[in-house]
Amino acid sequence: MAFFGSTKKSESVSKSMRPTVIRTQNVAKELMTIAKTYEIKIENIDFNILDIQTYVRENKDAKESEWEEITADELYELDEKEAFLNPNFQIKQMYEIEFFQKEQDEDLYKDFNLAVGANATKCKVYLSIKEGSKVEYNKNFEQDLLMMINKRKIRAGVLVNIFDEMLGDAIFKLSSHVRVEEKAVYNKSETLLIAESFEPTITLDDALVFHYKEKEQRADNEKVDYSARGFIKSVVKDELLIEYIKPQEGKPGRNCRGEFMSPKPPEVKNEPKFTVDDTIRVIDDAKSTKYFANVNGYIVLEGTTYTIKKEMEIGSIDFKSTGSIATALSADVSINVKEANSDKDAVGNGMIVEVTEIHIEGNVGSNAKINAIKAVVEGQTHKTSQIRAESLKINIHKGAAYGKKVNITRLEHGIVDCDEALIMQAIGGDIRAKEITIEVCASYVKATASRFIEIKKLHGGENIFTIDPLLKKEAKNSVNKNKDKVNEVEIELRDIKKEIVKYTNLIEENVVAFNDVKKRLMHYKKNGVKMPTSFVRQYKHFHAMQETLSTLKKDFDIKKDTLQLLTADSASLQDNIFDARVINRDHWVGYNEIKFKLIDPPIDIVYFPKEGSHEKIFGLVEIDEGIFEIQALKE
Repeated sequence: MAFFGSTKKSESVSKSMRPTVIRTQNVAKELMTIAKTYEIKIENIDFNILDIQTYVRENKDAKESEWEEITADELYELDEKEAFLNPNFQIKQMYEIEFFQKEQDEDLYKDFNLAVGANATKCKVYLSIKEGSKVEYNKNFEQDLLMMINKRKIRAGVLVNIFDEMLGDAIFKLSSHVRVEEKAVYNKSETLLIAESFEPTITLDDALVFHYKEKEQRADNEKVDYSARGFIKSVVKDELLIEYIKPQEGKPGRNCRGEFMSPKPPEVKNEPKFTVDDTIRVIDDAKSTKYFANVNGYIVLEGTTYTIKKEMEIGSIDFKSTGSIATALSADVSINVKEANSDKDAVGNGMIVEVTEIHIEGNVGSNAKINAIKAVVEGQTHKTSQIRAESLKINIHKGAAYGKKVNITRLEHGIVDCDEALIMQAIGGDIRAKEITIEVCASYVKATASRFIEIKKLHGGENIFTIDPLLKKEAKNSVNKNKDKVNEVEIELRDIKKEIVKYTNLIEENVVAFNDVKKRLMHYKKNGVKMPTSFVRQYKHFHAMQETLSTLKKDFDIKKDTLQLLTADSASLQDNIFDARVINRDHWVGYNEIKFKLIDPPIDIVYFPKEGSHEKIFGLVEIDEGIFEIQALKE
């Protein structure tokens, strides 16, 4: 917002000037002329408004009519649409002005720094009082303030007494404040609306917005990933895909200078030249045409027709051909990757893939990351690769696999973390799951489960089979949270018990006195005698102690029950370990270790099956209170 005509401290003038009366439409121009004529700075010239005349005319058939003077009453009677919003209607003001040289010593308002400014369209005019302004009230303050505002409006080319119905309220507000303060000081700037005309409505050019593309644009501060080139644009049902914003012609206005503001005609250059099939629905209204997804999948332009598909078959996913592929897991997008050359990776180095379902007829390269609901890898995974899927099948696995149900044909020193793991052949590796089944177990396998581990055939040693009830993160968090809560409740119980002892002793020490007071009060009441205040106070105090003790006992019982429940929760987790099993359907070969991890106390119970032994099922047994060992159990 620009402000005009701010009051500044006068500087010394180079030579004096005579008061000059001029009739003009452009006061700012006359000020410049006089300043040049007398070689005086504009800041040192002031003026009085002697008269304001308003003229209107309406041009018809491209012919200019004569200007007619109009009174203030006639001006207020003008119809908004027929006058001010009529492009042929014109309005102007002529001012009779007396210009004179400022006398700084006589200026009562030299420290009252006012400015008049407007918004970009000049349809709203504001009065600004600058921070640090000071003014002292006098009986002519309201008239002087109105004159100061009108003078600044005229210098800015803003019409006076037009569009300014709110000016009276603004002056009254300022005048009331100064009158109350007597010597008003403005510690911060203040802005008031003093005129408002007819703001035009901006013309809108047509536009075609591809929402499905824009949702994948990166944030400004996000590191550029040159591998993510948006090979697939996934969409979900009812998602807004494309929007054609129709051109909207603006509405005219007129600013506070009286200038008519005609809207420019809209540009039309983005009309859709495509069609859609039944996978996309179209909703059309006066302002736009919107295209919504009818199904989940990915959007593709085939010729000039947009459609949504669910399945895609590609040769490989790599930096050169596709880049990384990211879709919403809920978009139901399935990809079949067929790489015929066994020397190449079906999913290349560093690629990130996120789809609902993926079937890879080939290998997964180094540092590749795959995230899906269902995934199948018919080749092998690199040791630095990572795959996450609820349902996951891998032929040869060397990397890291995470999911709910993981099925691996051959595990070669890879990592598996899931709920249910089925490994056909394990040659080294780290398996963590609730339930683990290994058809053929070779050597150097670490298998950790919370429920059971079953080996169908054992062909090697140096394996560690561990039962850990806190294997999963949520179980660990639950136990830690439980321990914290148990500690908290135990402290609360200890504090409540102290309070119970304190109040019990107080009551016992004062019970004789209380009974005596009680008898006396009953006697007074029976005989209609006013009861002494001190006796009543003692009675109420003792009764309050009894109520407090009763409440404390109730709280103690509640906290005690809570502690029992918390302890039972921890115990139930501990009890789970006694139902867990390590099963070897084969005979034991080489050096192997079975381990059960207790929660309370947090110790490991270890057992080393003898080589050649045919003991099959192992569980944890408490042979005496607090003494545990792993034993071979019957079927």
